[in-house]
Amino acid sequence: MTTDDDNDLWATVDRLRAWLDDNNARPPQEALLLRMLKLSEEVGEVSQAVIGAVGQNPRKGVSHSWEDVESELCDVVVTALVALGTLTSDPRGALRAHVAAVAERSLGRSSPCGD
Repeated sequence: MTTDDDNDLWATVDRLRAWLDDNNARPPQEALLLRMLKLSEEVGEVSQAVIGAVGQNPRKGVSHSWEDVESELCDVVVTALVALGTLTSDPRGALRAHVAAVAERSLGRSSPCGD
């Protein structure tokens, strides 16, 4: 079962991927690799925001909020979905199958997505 929100999310992810493709001068394989590397950059920004939210760096103190962490986590998710859409023609199916496998392994049930 998909919802309008699911469809909107995946349509937006596809538009973002297409926009990146249209504005990319690199060969497709290189573009794919760079999109995978972009994930590391985004995860680093999550780490930076968490360190800032707890004030771990004495020189900077509290420099971020937990809302900043939330935003950075969302950037990781969007970046991952765009990368997945670059790697496979069916990112929705790939994600659904993977979540189902993780749920089966972890929770002992096969349909966490309501399908």
